[in-house]
Amino acid sequence: MTEKPVTLGTNALSERELAALVESSAAINASLDLGATLQAIARAAAAVLDAEASSVLLHDRRRNKLVFEAAFGETGDALLGQEMPADQGFAGRVVTTGMAVIINNVRQDPAHFRGFDDRSKFETKELIAAPMRIGADVIGVVEVLNPRADRQFSDRDSELLQVFANLAAISASNAQHHEGVKRENRRLREVAQPDSAVIGNSEALRSVMQLCQRVAATHATVLLLGETGTGKEVCARTIHARSPRRDRAFVAINCAALPETLLESELFGHEAGAFTGAAGRKLGRFELADGGTLFLDEIGDISASTQVKLLRVLQEREFVRVGGTNAIACDVRIITATNRDLKAAIDDGTFREDLFYRLNVFPIRVPPVRERVEDITLLVEHFVTLSVRELAMRPVRVSEEAISLLCAYRWPGNVREMRNVIERAVLLCDGDEITPAHLPKEVSGDADRVRMGSAGASVEAYERALIVKALEEHEWNQTRAAEALGLSRDNLRYRLRKYGIQRPKTS
Repeated sequence: MTEKPVTLGTNALSERELAALVESSAAINASLDLGATLQAIARAAAAVLDAEASSVLLHDRRRNKLVFEAAFGETGDALLGQEMPADQGFAGRVVTTGMAVIINNVRQDPAHFRGFDDRSKFETKELIAAPMRIGADVIGVVEVLNPRADRQFSDRDSELLQVFANLAAISASNAQHHEGVKRENRRLREVAQPDSAVIGNSEALRSVMQLCQRVAATHATVLLLGETGTGKEVCARTIHARSPRRDRAFVAINCAALPETLLESELFGHEAGAFTGAAGRKLGRFELADGGTLFLDEIGDISASTQVKLLRVLQEREFVRVGGTNAIACDVRIITATNRDLKAAIDDGTFREDLFYRLNVFPIRVPPVRERVEDITLLVEHFVTLSVRELAMRPVRVSEEAISLLCAYRWPGNVREMRNVIERAVLLCDGDEITPAHLPKEVSGDADRVRMGSAGASVEAYERALIVKALEEHEWNQTRAAEALGLSRDNLRYRLRKYGIQRPKTS
């Protein structure tokens, strides 16, 4: 065995060698598909060195594995996707030392992995391997096996193989950069969402925001609980925006909106040919969110098989694409949400208990609108402004009578329903004021009750909302807010005590 640093020699290339180099260079220029390019390089390397087989392995640094990305030879397909520890075997020796190796009698070397020969039904007798370098980093290895014509691998073969290893390194770097750009573009499309600000100053909402702030700085898994439409995704985005991952992607997916097979493809991605219609490789949400945050909405609705795969990702921090064999490491913060009672689902046998405890590390309950009525005025004004901008309408205001009805309504669909109601009212409004006539029947049906003053707690909620709004408009200056409300300062202070209104603490 010889082992030494490799430098390119000065001997002239033969026509066959030159043709193979030209072919490999053309392969790099013709495609940014990593697998196809590396396969062309493996084929050309075997042809130039007149050998029976060859392979290209890439170094997965995160998992410290070497993965067979290309293999040429009669049984080379059996190696594709196989992996080995990056510090073992002949390829591991190349990665560790950064030097090429020539092994003239493989069977007598204890470093030989016989399992790969058994798997591919191929006997490795001699081997030569060279490092794929990008700068000082070794990103992979090119191997060529068993020279033909009763000869042994030579130092010249080592020099030639290093040329192919350099080409393979360039190819891998270009393809990975291209893949990274595509991934970032998709990340940006995923992140581009409508306005998702946290609106309100109620005590219930402040408690939720305090919990979000506390957990944001950690890597803890968060479970958001609450009714449909309460703003769980807004809370998830808030946690991400205040976390150390804020500069990476926030990727969201509604698990209830997709059938089981499509959901797994969306989450984990798929390989070409994995199922009918899978024309090419697709990156899943876990890969798109790498380094960032993945928000899984309606987590209580996923199937039993998807639960098993999700549990594996949470435990091992790696996954396999649909139709693939390679384990892919991921660094993703998981935030989930549900409107279901997961403990009841566990009792029913529809949700795994071990998965629940993995997800329920830091639960946060998001309150429904009926528990934060003092926020309704602020939410209405926010959605009016948003709807006017998105629909290209002229500015409108909301009449006091309409505000009273909106505050009295129970909002079973919560914030999501409110946004739809306000958008419809903006579209129906012909003048400059939204009135009860522009509200749907389920909201305006309480008009008589509100006018006669029999709304009870709803009227109190409306008064509380008006006081909070006046205080916010005057930066919590009680004297100016009292003047705007037509109250004395003592009267305002009485109402502050009555309704438990306090100035929010700044975080």
